Amino acid sequence: MNNQPAATNDSSDGEDVSSDRVLIFDTTLRDGEQAPGFSMDLHAKLKLAHALEELGVDILEAGFPQASPDDFNAVAKIAQSLTKTTVAGLARCVPGDIDSCARALEGARRSRIHLFLSTSPLHREHKLGMSKQQVVEATVRSVERARQLCHEVEFSAEDALRTEPEFLVEVFNAAAAAGATTLNAPDTVGYTTPAEMFELFTYLRKNVRNAENLIFSSHCHNDLGMAVANSLAAVSAGARQMECTINGIGERAGNAALEELVMALKVRAPHFGVSTGIDTRKLYPTSRLLTQLTGQGVPRNKAIVGDNAFAHESGIHQHGMLKHRGTYEIMHPQDVGIAETSLVLGKHSGRHALRERLQKLGHTPDDATLDGIFARFKTLADQRRDIHDDDLQALALGQDPDTTGPWSLLRLNASSQLGGGSSTAVTLVHEDGREVAETGAGDGPVDAVLHAITRATGIELALTQFQVRAMGEGGDAQGRAELTARHGSLDWHGNGVSTDIVEAAALAALAIVNRIERQAPARSHSAPKALESTP
Repeated sequence: MNNQPAATNDSSDGEDVSSDRVLIFDTTLRDGEQAPGFSMDLHAKLKLAHALEELGVDILEAGFPQASPDDFNAVAKIAQSLTKTTVAGLARCVPGDIDSCARALEGARRSRIHLFLSTSPLHREHKLGMSKQQVVEATVRSVERARQLCHEVEFSAEDALRTEPEFLVEVFNAAAAAGATTLNAPDTVGYTTPAEMFELFTYLRKNVRNAENLIFSSHCHNDLGMAVANSLAAVSAGARQMECTINGIGERAGNAALEELVMALKVRAPHFGVSTGIDTRKLYPTSRLLTQLTGQGVPRNKAIVGDNAFAHESGIHQHGMLKHRGTYEIMHPQDVGIAETSLVLGKHSGRHALRERLQKLGHTPDDATLDGIFARFKTLADQRRDIHDDDLQALALGQDPDTTGPWSLLRLNASSQLGGGSSTAVTLVHEDGREVAETGAGDGPVDAVLHAITRATGIELALTQFQVRAMGEGGDAQGRAELTARHGSLDWHGNGVSTDIVEAAALAALAIVNRIERQAPARSHSAPKALESTP
């Protein structure tokens, strides 16, 4: 194991904890990954670990090595592959855990053993069956053992916020004397309020010996929706490490969301007077990577990275935004890696936003024409959840944005090979009576069906986004496929509903094709061949 001191941005050997630098301890791959629905294989963990290093996290908790052989292997692989970030492994105050964690971290350039032991009366009595003295003794033994095996040791007092403050100080003093340099006070069950958090951290920094040479850390759960607020309260009271996860994932209601904490400190820098080493322009891409790796999205209204975080539909808000961004935005979307603010057109939008969007699409209607387009737009907005640029294009051209059109699906046959590609055969029927059959191949069944439909209709579609939403429960539940594909200079949107996901995707793709056909009936493309009639 590398026993050299850790990087100066992360460590503990005399770092001035009154400095304005807050360390980001990311536990997405440990506390986050152990939550139901968020498990990842080794490939996914490595991919996310490298993204987190590029994001600029100071410490990355890679897992709990003693939990399983897979966890041990993941921690070891991550430890060997990261070059800038301190890699931490979790361990109980048990010799076997500590030794396993040390072995997993042997290949790390910078490493940390993260020990934890419950300290609250409830946990001491019902979980551990230990007295206060036994907890202190176990803490000392474990920290000393870990310190012999790893240069950096962090000690967490599980359920710290429900622990007697005087006893918490006693445990922290013992841990620090034994060699721990980071002391973490977790709100394990998300019970605390910001005022209580501020009070406790103020108390700890006043009463723990040699506090000026220690890093005090917060680890907040979100059971009452206060994880971010509690973490920020801890920082205000002198904590200089925040433990958090991307998108706030974690057990039960999750953990403090890294992106929210970092942007709160950045946007309100004059108030907090601290900063982090995070490259905030990579927050959104990292968030999206996690959703892709786990298949778990974030709510539209999620702060910082949700689809609506920089979207405005209200006509009053849109009018203000068009005049000055600061009227309704406190940060720039580019600061978190989002290309631009989105003025979402819907039933609450006004003429100013509609005119601005039409101009971006190349249309400059006069006032009278705009009135007509606006009236049709309002009617459409009352009928639909989303209005897209291809809908506006149709309205501007005086056409019906309805997706019913010349093509319909007659037959579909899809097949996939394990570890290989997919192929799809489709038969389409045109309104003029022709039947057209084609095949397509791709990386997956959706990609394959898109290629087959492109070959059958002659309309080139490049897939940019695809998602399926469940409609109902049980074996006969339908899926709603929402597909976005680029054709020409526009992104086109289509939906399809079926109990079969590939069929739903095919219907969504045909909805796009039909819309393109309706908007450009004279479009020139190679005519599809008709099926030969059977004698």
